[in-house]
Amino acid sequence: MSEDNKVVAEVRENFGKGYARRLRAAGQIPAVIYGHGTEPQHVALPGHQVSLILRKANALLDLDIAGKAELALVKDVQKDPVRQIIEHIDLLVVKKGEKLTVDVPVVVVGESAPGTIINLDAVSIALEVEATHIPEHIEVNVDGLEDGQHVYAADLKLPKGATLVAEGDVLVVGVSVPAAADLGDEAAEGEAAAEAPATEAAAE
Repeated sequence: MSEDNKVVAEVRENFGKGYARRLRAAGQIPAVIYGHGTEPQHVALPGHQVSLILRKANALLDLDIAGKAELALVKDVQKDPVRQIIEHIDLLVVKKGEKLTVDVPVVVVGESAPGTIINLDAVSIALEVEATHIPEHIEVNVDGLEDGQHVYAADLKLPKGATLVAEGDVLVVGVSVPAAADLGDEAAEGEAAAEAPATEAAAE
């Protein structure tokens, strides 16, 4: 796990919206840590550092809480709907070697056949992975795929140690010819049909 994920968390004993606002004004983010039968721990996290970490899906934090090490997975991020400022984070305690079910983002690579478009039907896929080896994303290679071809969850190349949780027949990517191209062909046929009687009338 990256050194960038090492975060010093300050234990907080004060609560309430007013205190939370003061924390955020000081560049910190209120958070609660729970799981594994432990009592919820209320902490304050360094805002800028954690905001950068949260750019990745399924972020895992290597926390230092008053000198005690704790691994925690980001489960929920609450943001102000207007300003998009992080207001609160829920963290789940995890252990090394523990298996977790997470939704991993799907990223399309490559280019399908000329004249076709790629339809991403599943933006993420559910996998069971080891807590400290959560992949950032799963790549789907569409190089050369033609109209009507599909990639299903069962076709995905998974990282070592990862297991598919989603159903194997879940459609991930489909390749098709753009509807506009189809309409263009129909319009061209319609114009040709309209021109035929006109040409015949002129000949008469």
